[in-house]
Amino acid sequence: MTLAEVLLDALKARGVAEIFGIPGDFALPLFKAIEESQILPCYYLSHEPAVGFAADAAARMRCAPSVAAVTYGAGGFNMVNPIAAAYAEKSPVIVLSGGPGDTDKQTGLLVHHQAKDLNSQLAVYREVTCDQAILDDLSTAPQTIARVLDNCLRYSRPVYLEIPRDKVFQPCEAVPAPVDDLWPHQQAALDACADAVLSRLQNAEQPILVVGVEVRRFDLEAQVAELAKRLDIPVVTTLMGRGMLANDPDIALLGTYLGSGGDADLSARVEDADAMFLLGVILTDNNFGLSGQRVDFRRVMHAADGQCSMGYHIYPNIGLKPLLNALLERLPACDVPKKQRQLPSYPQGFVADDAVSTPTDVATLINDHFHRHEKMPLAADMGDCFFTTLDIESTELVAPGFYATMGYGIPAGLGLQAADGRRPIILVGDGAFQMTGWELLNAPRYGFNPIVLVFNNASWEMLRTFQPESAFNDLPRLDFAAIGESLGGKGHRAPTRAALANSFAEALADEAHFHIIDIQIEREILSNTLARFVAGFKKMREG
Repeated sequence: MTLAEVLLDALKARGVAEIFGIPGDFALPLFKAIEESQILPCYYLSHEPAVGFAADAAARMRCAPSVAAVTYGAGGFNMVNPIAAAYAEKSPVIVLSGGPGDTDKQTGLLVHHQAKDLNSQLAVYREVTCDQAILDDLSTAPQTIARVLDNCLRYSRPVYLEIPRDKVFQPCEAVPAPVDDLWPHQQAALDACADAVLSRLQNAEQPILVVGVEVRRFDLEAQVAELAKRLDIPVVTTLMGRGMLANDPDIALLGTYLGSGGDADLSARVEDADAMFLLGVILTDNNFGLSGQRVDFRRVMHAADGQCSMGYHIYPNIGLKPLLNALLERLPACDVPKKQRQLPSYPQGFVADDAVSTPTDVATLINDHFHRHEKMPLAADMGDCFFTTLDIESTELVAPGFYATMGYGIPAGLGLQAADGRRPIILVGDGAFQMTGWELLNAPRYGFNPIVLVFNNASWEMLRTFQPESAFNDLPRLDFAAIGESLGGKGHRAPTRAALANSFAEALADEAHFHIIDIQIEREILSNTLARFVAGFKKMREG
């Protein structure tokens, strides 16, 4: 077998089901091998940032690695931002980059696409991946590939592999099988940790589970839901964990915790808890910066990053999965929670009249649809389109909730549909659409049919909330309905709520095309959640 074949087989053995890519000269042999081997399907997009975002969303959706394949230099450097986002939010994206071969390196001349030196790209990706390698030694390549890919699974973070173009079709030994035990631990330490966690939770009067993004990344939502039922305690998600546990009606999922930027009753329930168990939570300013001084992290239990801490005591080498298994082994099974709890309410009852739509109207329209029909997965860009999802009934969601990069939504929606197969709803602002929205021209090629809701206020409105006096927040008001038609889909103009309702109904009825709905929104009109979040964030920054 060739290096490319053993690499592709190793990817498939570790759960990869798709590749997103853009060919380039240093990567042409790699893409030829991908195409001819048929080991994994490849979806070709138009710009490297979109390749990274699509792979990120596919990895999030399937709780398994996905691949972003590019050429050296001009391609690899162009994809750093999406991989940085994946690193920050623990999404297991595998970067495959073509690279210069031996003959390229021996001329004594600079190689085209080269930056500072031939390994500059490797050095840059070292900052935003958890492991990386250049596969220039075929004798060690199998072990190197196994190490890098297994670390992608172990840490749920991006990794980087560079394949010199003259090595792609060289013979190579098979890659070792995936490691079974990603987090080897001492049983005595695991037992002591599980006993300590349960003791604090069961002796508390107001315990609570705070669930973060690692639970999703390691595909542990079912275990966490079962733990919540057996303990009979409520659950909240962090901002990055929004959309998790959406399909289990038997747990008391109270909503998403945003501190002073969120629901006051929910925030009080979290901050007043006498035993708080953070499961897979990343401690970020978005998650806890708006808590003020009300959360004392010396008193919480925090399981993440392969360890569990309780105040000043740390249990190292304790992965989430073995810890959850140990907790469940100690608790009797139960069918449903014993106590009645108040679940979060979301806006319903859309009014189709001649008023101009607001972000809350968009949430209301989607909630009404979810109640009448089955839920649909969501992909959201950053801005008020993301904060609007917090007013939508919980469903599967991919969004850059912490890293907060713009341009994520539309390529993420394509990656979501490639990975999951279901039709998504994409929420995107007009500013973010200008960055990556043109990727929709690739949707007909693969039969993708997302419904794209464009928040068109001719503005970078979220930036305006922080610095309203600046003219750079103003954008040209584009005709996104016409853009949709020109890209091969169907376009709709929605200047009123009645037009929005009609357009959404038409889009739902037509599954043969993607649809763009151009929702006219007035400037300085925010969702309720974003307004609270901005106020809380400003207060935090003021000290």
